[in-house]
Amino acid sequence: MAKMLWGKIYFKETYAGRLQEDPGGRVVFTYDASYLEGDQPAIAHTLPLRPEPYISEGGLPPFFDNLVAEGWLKSAQARALGVNPNNRFALLLGFGFDLAGAVSVIDPEAQEHKALDHADEATLAALLGRASLSGIQRKLLVVPDGKSYRPVRPGELSTYIAKLPSGNLADIIELEYLTAQAIRRLLPGDDVVDMGIVTIPSIKEQALIVPRFDRTPTAKRIHFEEFNQLLGRHSGDEKYEGAYEDMGRFILDTPGCIPAEADRLMQRILASLLMGNTDAHFKNFAMFHTRDGLRLTPSYDLVASSFYKEYQSIALSVAGIESLAIGKLKPKHLLEMGKGFGVGVDAIVAAVETIGERLSAAQEAISKSDVGPKRLRDELINRMEKRWNGSFKLTGQLLSKRQDKGVRRKS
Repeated sequence: MAKMLWGKIYFKETYAGRLQEDPGGRVVFTYDASYLEGDQPAIAHTLPLRPEPYISEGGLPPFFDNLVAEGWLKSAQARALGVNPNNRFALLLGFGFDLAGAVSVIDPEAQEHKALDHADEATLAALLGRASLSGIQRKLLVVPDGKSYRPVRPGELSTYIAKLPSGNLADIIELEYLTAQAIRRLLPGDDVVDMGIVTIPSIKEQALIVPRFDRTPTAKRIHFEEFNQLLGRHSGDEKYEGAYEDMGRFILDTPGCIPAEADRLMQRILASLLMGNTDAHFKNFAMFHTRDGLRLTPSYDLVASSFYKEYQSIALSVAGIESLAIGKLKPKHLLEMGKGFGVGVDAIVAAVETIGERLSAAQEAISKSDVGPKRLRDELINRMEKRWNGSFKLTGQLLSKRQDKGVRRKS
């Protein structure tokens, strides 16, 4: 690793600039003059093109901070580098080759990793690729290998993510698979990531295999950002600090976005809440950078996380209420949330009713699936039904009552 912490920033295969840590912890990113002169895109929404440096007094700028690994992988990376796990700059330098999106961070004086000999097979595979993924769940970056998949090798870009079982979250990969299949039926016109469950021979574990939407089939990088990056928030707890409406307002207020995307995002959130996906935070929604502006990526990380007792509170504020318990979600909260997306109340009710019309198809997809134990499938169906009856079904009636009251006041 470089003696002074600094790295070369590449956008796809083009050198874009320099990221360095000054004494005292200040981090500076500066676009390279040739990149500015080459009619290239900005590497991030919060880092528009300019010759002046971007200075972050509190560590990595949010765009880069959100690229650093979390959870078990962060700890393994720190051991491999021989650094403190809180040294996020060092982690990014050491494992910045294969990151989410189109940007890579390359250490000009990279050293061999330490402490790999005693790693388990999954951890060893994750470290060898010099890659980082956010999220606390165990994950590997993989590529197709005949009829199966294998972890990436050094210098090789991945095209798939392999999510591994978690010991304290039983049936997590099966639950994500079933949740995604249900949402695919609830929102048939939308885009949900494909997935399947296979065994990866080299690590002898089952995994949920998800194609990377930020890679082409030939492993070319595609530019996107999570909303935590778009909103200028750091990784960690900041991904839970805010409201779902913040994303809707971002879309409505940002040049190049289109209002229809706010409506589509609102429908995704409604479907996630119906499924009990309480961990849908700012890092679980994202937008592509396209020639026409920012556009939503496919839906991803869809897990009915309220199955687990530690995930009973909704990740982001709903209708101005922080940490709302999923069991306390009411029609009035859905109406107020929709207003924050710039959607008329009639359209909110219509969106809820349309999801309700597709509820039986979503439940059938779960029931007929051969993934996961039957008790899991049955419980997921039952919880969907209960949540529909308690939180969603009466939305139209609530609106009618409000309208009736308004008419009586005027008369």
